[in-house]
Amino acid sequence: MKKLTTSVLAVVLSSSFAVVSAQKVQDTAKTQDIEGVVVTALGIKREKKSLGYASQEIKASALSDGTTNTGNIASQLSGKIAGLNVTSTTNFGGSANLVIRGIKGVGGGNPLIVIDGSPVNNNSTFGSAIDYGNALSDINQDDIESINVLKGAAASALYGERGLNGVIVIVTKNGKGKEDKSWGVTLSSTVQAGFIDKSTFPKYQTKYGGGYDMSFYTEDPAADGNPYANFAEDASWGPAFDPNQLVYQWDSFDPSSPNYGKATPWVAAKNGPIKFFNTPVTYTNTVSLEKGVKGKNILFTYDNMTADGLMPNSHLSKNTLSLKVNYDLTDKLHSTFYSTMTLQDTRGRNVTGYSDNLVGGFRQWWQTNVDVKDLQRAYQYGIQNATSANNYGNVTWNRISSEDGQPIFWNNPYFQAYENYTSDNRYRNFTYGQLVYDFSKNFSLTGKVSYDRTNLSIENRLAQGSLSQSFGASGNNVTSGYARQDITQTETNYDLYLNYKFNITDNINVSGIAGGNIRRNYYNSIYASTEGGLVVPGIYAVSNSVLSPLAPAETLWTTQTNSFYGTASFDFYRMFYLDATFRGDQSSTLPAGDNRYYYPSVTGSFIASELIKADWLSFWKLRANYAEVGGTAAAYQLINTYTSSGVFNGDSSVGMYNSILTNNNDQLKPQRSKEFEVGTEVHFLKDRITLDLAYYKTKTINQIITLPVSSGTGFTGQVINAGQIDNKGYEVSLGLVPFKTPNFSWSIDANWSKNENKVVALQGDVTNYLLASFQGGVSMNARVGESWGTLVGSDYVYLNGQPVVNPTTGRYLTQSNQIIGNATPDWIGGVRNTLNYKGFTLSFLIDVRQGGDVFSLDQYYGLATGLYEGTENYRETGTVWAGVNPNGQTNTTVTINPTAFGSLDGYARMPAKRFVYDGSYVKLREASIGYSLPKSLLAGTFVNEAKISIVGRNLWIIHKNLPFADPEAMVGGGNRAYGYSIGSLPTTRDIGVNVTLKF
Repeated sequence: MKKLTTSVLAVVLSSSFAVVSAQKVQDTAKTQDIEGVVVTALGIKREKKSLGYASQEIKASALSDGTTNTGNIASQLSGKIAGLNVTSTTNFGGSANLVIRGIKGVGGGNPLIVIDGSPVNNNSTFGSAIDYGNALSDINQDDIESINVLKGAAASALYGERGLNGVIVIVTKNGKGKEDKSWGVTLSSTVQAGFIDKSTFPKYQTKYGGGYDMSFYTEDPAADGNPYANFAEDASWGPAFDPNQLVYQWDSFDPSSPNYGKATPWVAAKNGPIKFFNTPVTYTNTVSLEKGVKGKNILFTYDNMTADGLMPNSHLSKNTLSLKVNYDLTDKLHSTFYSTMTLQDTRGRNVTGYSDNLVGGFRQWWQTNVDVKDLQRAYQYGIQNATSANNYGNVTWNRISSEDGQPIFWNNPYFQAYENYTSDNRYRNFTYGQLVYDFSKNFSLTGKVSYDRTNLSIENRLAQGSLSQSFGASGNNVTSGYARQDITQTETNYDLYLNYKFNITDNINVSGIAGGNIRRNYYNSIYASTEGGLVVPGIYAVSNSVLSPLAPAETLWTTQTNSFYGTASFDFYRMFYLDATFRGDQSSTLPAGDNRYYYPSVTGSFIASELIKADWLSFWKLRANYAEVGGTAAAYQLINTYTSSGVFNGDSSVGMYNSILTNNNDQLKPQRSKEFEVGTEVHFLKDRITLDLAYYKTKTINQIITLPVSSGTGFTGQVINAGQIDNKGYEVSLGLVPFKTPNFSWSIDANWSKNENKVVALQGDVTNYLLASFQGGVSMNARVGESWGTLVGSDYVYLNGQPVVNPTTGRYLTQSNQIIGNATPDWIGGVRNTLNYKGFTLSFLIDVRQGGDVFSLDQYYGLATGLYEGTENYRETGTVWAGVNPNGQTNTTVTINPTAFGSLDGYARMPAKRFVYDGSYVKLREASIGYSLPKSLLAGTFVNEAKISIVGRNLWIIHKNLPFADPEAMVGGGNRAYGYSIGSLPTTRDIGVNVTLKF
C-alpha cells in the first residue's frame, strides 16, 4: 500500500512538472528583494534572510484565492506548509486539527495562534458527541494579509510556555488609499455547492434484505400467508430479495403510505441512504471600505456567510465585522486599533461517535430494503398528525413488531434530524489597541492591550416520542429532554516593551526588544438539563422538567501568567547574523516554589552567497539554532476539588459531594521542550529555483499527565510530571519557475516533510498511557518505545508472517492486546501549480499524506451486518480465508455456518486488525481558474478591477486505501483527529463561482 501511494505521488509530481504552478517569484538577484520582510514572534518585523530558524509565509492570495471558502482558515492551510499537518473533518462547521513538527506532548497539542502579535484562543469545543469547531474559524479570512508559520522552538521561544507546539502568526491587512485619496470599495460574492464524493459513502449489496437471519422468522405470517419483515433487526443479513415474494414491511403500518395495510414485493430500495442528504450550498458576500494616506489609514470589512449542510435541517449563518485603524497622533506617536466581531448561529450539527449517529447507522446498521424517501413522507405526515398514539410523529422503519410501532434501535432519520437537533450561537470579539512612541531613530516604546472574548451557548433537544436513550446531567434513559450549556472565556494581554536599534560600527549593528507581558485567562461554564423527560412536548426549557433538575454543573477558573522577555539581534557585515532571546514566565497554575521558569534561544545564520559570487547563485543561507520552550499546568491540577451532587435525603442542610478519582499534585513543575535545528536556503538562476531544507531534533520532558494508579489508593489516577517524547524530522520546500515571459508564467511550489516520533519514557515501570478508547476493544496510546498514537487491539495469530486459520472452522485464530497500527503519518507533502497568461490564472494543489493507520468501526460492524457490496458473494457458500493452518500448510477450509449472522466477517469473528487501514491519501485539494478583466476594458467606468473565478475543493481523491470513507474525516479536533473512522459524513466535492469588484 505504501508503495502504491508513493507511486501515485511520483505520477502527480511528474504531471505537475509537465503541466502547471504556484506563486509569482521576483526575478531579481538582490538579496533584500529575494527574502523580503516577514512578521515573527510578538509582531516583530524581520528581514527573512536574517532568521536563523525555519519559517514559511503564505500570502492571502495563495491562502484563499484558489479554493472554496471552508469557513475555517485552518483547513485552508492543508498541503501548503512543510511540517504542518492539517486534518480537516467533514463535520458541519467542525474542527480542523493543526500539528507542527509532530506531537510533542503525551496529550497532543495545537500551535499557538497569534494575530498582529497578540495570542488568540484556538480551542476546539466538543460535547455531547458534537464537534462545535475550533475558534480559528471565527477569523475572517478577508482580513488576512499573510500567515507566517513559526515551526520550531527557536522561532516560538519568545512565547515561552505557549510556544511548545509552534506558532502561527496572522498579519491583518491595512487600509490602502487610491491615487485620488478617495475611499476604495471592494465587493466580493461567492456561491458554492457540494456534491457527494461517492467513494466516501457505502456501496450497498442489493441481494439481501433486513434481518439477522436469512428467513422471515421474527413473527408468524399474516392471515394471508405473507410474512412480516424483520422490523426489529438493524442489519441486512436477512432473506434474499425476490420480487415475487410479498412482505408486510414497516410502511404497511404507516397510514400515510400507499402501501398501508398491504404486503409489497421484497426488493432492494430505490432510494438508499445517500438520498437522505441535501446538496449543501454556501453563499459568502464581503464588502470592504478602505482609505489611506501617509500616517493614517482605515479598513472596514463586513462578511456574511450562510451555509446549508449535507444533513437535513442543518444551517449556519455567520456575520463578521472588523475595523482596523492606523493613525499617527504626532510625528513620534503612532496608534493602531483593530477589532473583529463574529456572530454565528448554527443548527443541526451532525452527531459524531457511535450512539445516536444517523450516518453511523447508515454505515453500520441498516436494512437495504428501506427507502429513505418513504421515511421522509412518513415523517412529514406523522409530525403533522403527531399524537402519543403514533409516537409523536416518529414513524420508524425499526419498529419493535407489527403491533408495536415504537423504535427499538433507531428513530426515523428525518424525525432525528428535524426534531432532535442541536443548536448553538457564538459571539466572538478580538480587539487590540497599540501605541508606539519613537524617542529617536534608535529607541521606541510600545504599549499594547488585547482582549479576546468568546460566548458560546449550546442547546440539545430530545423530542417526545424518541427512542429511549441516555440524556442530560444524570445520564438516565428518557424519551424526551432538553439541555443547555453556556460557556464564556476571555484572554487579556498587556504588553509593554522597548524597541532598540543602533550601529555598533559601520558594518555591525544590533537591534531587539526588552519588555514584559501580563496574561489573564478566564473560563466559565454552566450546564443544566431536564430530568425524567419533558412535561409538555415541544417546549424546550429546563423548567419544563418532569422531575426536579439536578444542580447545574458549573466550572469557573481564572489564571494569570506574568512574563518578561528580551531579544538581541546582531548583524555583522550583512553576512552573519546572531540572535538571542530570553523569556521568563511565572504561572499561577503551578506551585509557588516552582512557578518561575525560563526559556532561552540562540540562532545564527550565514549568507554564503556574499562570499560566493556566481551568476547562477542568487542567494545561499546556512542557519542553525537551539532553543527551549515549555508548558504549564491546567487550572486546578494542584489541589483536589469537589463537585456537588445535591443534598442527602432531601435535607438541605446536609450536602453531598462526588468522589475524587484523580489525585492532583501540588509539586508539579513546568513541561520543557528542547530543540536543535539546522537548515539551508538556496536560490538559483535569479530566483527561478528556490530550495529550503531543515533538520530538527526535539526532546520534551516533565510532561504533566494523569497516570493510572491502583484503586487501593482511593484514586484511579495521579497527576504527575513524567514522560519524554522525542521528535526528529526533515522538511523540504521547493520553488520552480520553469517558464516566465512578459505574458506567461508557470510556477511550482512543492513541500515535503517527515517526522519521526518516539515515546521514550513515561514513569517508572509504566509503559503505556491511554489516549483514547474506541469501540471494538481498540485503543490509541502513547506506548514506550513506539510512536505516539499506537493502536492496540486484537490481531491475527501469525506463523512465518502468515495469519493462522483454524482448520476445523475455517476462521482465523486471534490474540488480544497487540499493536495493530499507528495513527500518525509517515510523511506529508503538497504540490501547487499556477499558470498565468495575461489576465487568466489557472492553479491546482495536490495534497498528500503517507501512512497514519485508521481503525474503521464502520467496516467492523458493517461487514458483519451484510451492508457492504461484496458481502453477498459468500454468505451462503462461505469462503476460504487466506492464510495457513497451524501446521504451516495453506488453508483450504471453507468457513462453517456461513449463513449465520456475523459468522463470516466483521466484529464477531475477525480481529480488530482486520479493520485497520492505511490512512494514506492523494487529493486534488484545490483548483481554480480566474480571469481579471483588462484595465483598458474598465477605462471610463467606476470599476477599477474586476475578477471572476471558478474555484473547487476536494475535487478528486486520487488515491486512498480506506473503503467507503475519507481517511481524513475523523471524529473532531485534538486526539479525536487520529486513527478512528466512525459514522463520518461523506466528503463533498465543492465547486463555486466568485466575483470580485474593486471601485
